[in-house]
Formats: sequence, structure tokens, C-alpha cells
Amino acid sequence: MAEATWGFAEGDPITAELTAVRRLGGGSAYEAYLAFDDTTYGPVVVKVVRPDQVDDARALRGLAREVDALATVNHPVVVRGLRHELAGPRPHVVLEQIDGPRLSSLVRRYGPLQELQYLPLAVELASALHYLAHLGWVHLDVKPSNIIMGAPARLIDLSIARPAADAVGSRRLGTDAYMSPEQWDPDAYGEPSPASDVWGLGATLFEAVAGHRAYRVPTEEPARLPDRVPSDVAKIVDACLSPRSGDRPLPREVAEALEPVLDGQPAVRLGGGLRTR
Repeated sequence: MAEATWGFAEGDPITAELTAVRRLGGGSAYEAYLAFDDTTYGPVVVKVVRPDQVDDARALRGLAREVDALATVNHPVVVRGLRHELAGPRPHVVLEQIDGPRLSSLVRRYGPLQELQYLPLAVELASALHYLAHLGWVHLDVKPSNIIMGAPARLIDLSIARPAADAVGSRRLGTDAYMSPEQWDPDAYGEPSPASDVWGLGATLFEAVAGHRAYRVPTEEPARLPDRVPSDVAKIVDACLSPRSGDRPLPREVAEALEPVLDGQPAVRLGGGLRTR
């Protein structure tokens, strides 16, 4: 069954202030459009609830949760929200427009990233996840298609982000191939936490350096990193993908270990290896 769409074409008004340029994509409840904004007088991204779900309480709660996340999280590596409208005929949120390809598109088109691409990316994402953990929040959907490659890279799509306490009791919230074991099966692995985002970071870095996914689902045996990947980098990625959340490094420890590699020095040894919790 086809998903309902607004079908905005170039020049169509989304609201009185927002004019559609082109459709960017969407999910089950929302569509995203590149638009021109008369208020900021520049390009923006508009995420609008699909026409058949404007009265759906669940879809509206999800949009309100994303608005709350955007208002809470203020970090240079995380997309910014500009304004929103949660009521009316077209509930939507207006986001800054970020130039650059998605990491998923870059890998699909050109294959694995070079060290000078994936090392800064890892440090930048780790800084964002450190900040989220400091706030007590979790993103829960860190993956290549939610990363815009720029200077710095930007983490997007806070549609399921929430305070870590609110993630307790959730099951399979996220994307299968990048979902931590505890997101997949909390009964067996414990509750989601900021360490779940470290798993997402590890799965994302694996794909960036290998050119393919580490997993289809988090309970299967992982693929192996190619031998060409520097051992220091491989150890950090492996640590991020530890099945037990308590064995994963903190985000700042990922950054501390990789910054010397970026500078051409040996990776920092944290307590004889990567220091964990």
C-alpha cells in the first residue's frame, strides 16, 4: 500500500512562509522537503506529518517529542530546529538545511572512506554522543543515513531521541542493522542507555571503514573488518560493538583514543586497552 503524500512540487506552498523546492524523502509518518523559507530568507528542511496522519495522536506525539529533543540538544554536530507548528492542517518542524551528502550515499557510491575522512567523523560523532549522554539523552538511531558529511559532520533525525529514562522498557526502537543488542532484546541484554548510541557509532564506523554493514541484526555474528584497517581503529570499533553495554567505551574515550591516530600518533591506551565503564 502506497504511503499518503502531500505531493508538493517545486513552487507549491507548504505554508504561507514555506515554498517547496523538492521532496527529500520520508518515513512512515512524515515527509521531508527542501523548501525556501520567507522567514529566514533561505533554504530549510521541512518535516511534515503525512496527510493521512494529521489527526493521528501517535504521529503528533512523535513530532512533539522531536521538537522537544531539538529544543534540548544544542551541539555543533547535531542538526538545529528553527521553529515548528504542532497543530493546524499541516503539523511540521522546520530544520536547518545542511549541505553535503549522507554518509550512506557516500559509501554506497564510492566505497569505504579514507582515514582522513572517517577519523574526523568518528571524533565529531563521539563529541555529539558525549554531549547527549551529559544531558541524559539517547539518540537511538545513529546510522550512516542519519549523518550528513560536512565540516563538521552533522547528526540528524531526532525523531526517536528521548531522555534515557524514557527509553527504559522500549523494544526494537531504531533501525535493525544499527540497533544495539539491548534495543533489540532488553530482556537478554538490559535496558537501552547512552551506551546504545556507542554501539550505533561502532556500526556506523564499521560501515565507513569497511564499505559494508557489520550486521543485519545485532544478535548475529559480525562481519570482519578488512585487514587494511589500522589495528588501533579496528580495536576501537570492536570495543564499541561489544555485546555487553558495560564493556563499551564512553564516547569521550573513543575521541581520546582516535585523536592521536588522526594526528599520526599511536592510539591512546586506556588502562591497558580501551578503558570501559
